[in-house]
Order: sequence, then C-alpha cells, then structure tokens
Amino acid sequence: MRLDKFLKVSRVIKRRTVAASACSGGRVCVNGREAKPGLQLKVGDEITIEFGARPVKIRVKDLSETVRKEQAESMYEVIQ
Repeated sequence: MRLDKFLKVSRVIKRRTVAASACSGGRVCVNGREAKPGLQLKVGDEITIEFGARPVKIRVKDLSETVRKEQAESMYEVIQ
C-alpha cells in the first residue's frame, strides 16, 4: 500500500492530498529515510511524522485497503 494512502486510511492524517504534501515536503520518514508519497509500505515499517515541533513515531501493523473508523487505530501502534 502507498504511504499516502496508508496515512489516510489509518486516519493518522485526515486527507490523502495533505498526506502526499507532507511526504513531498520532507516531514515523513520511513525506517529513518525521507519518503515519497508513492513508497510501498510493509508490515513492520516505522513511520516518523513531524507535526509541527512534535514528531510522532508509529509502526505499521496492518495494511487493509478499507477499515471502519473504530478499527483504524488497529492498523498501527504508536512507538513514541
């Protein structure tokens, strides 16, 4: 699954266009490297997102194409 789509489906970022612009702007890293929106994710990848001055680090647990709102948080776990 693409990085920008994962961020939207898991509801970490509200819109896919915002997720894509965050990736293009260099605010998203996967496994310690800057990532483009089209990067293919795998289960176990670690994503670091800079929300202002507060970075959030999450680990991918599931790559479902669609999930309900209540199940969105089960797609990842917050590490930091």
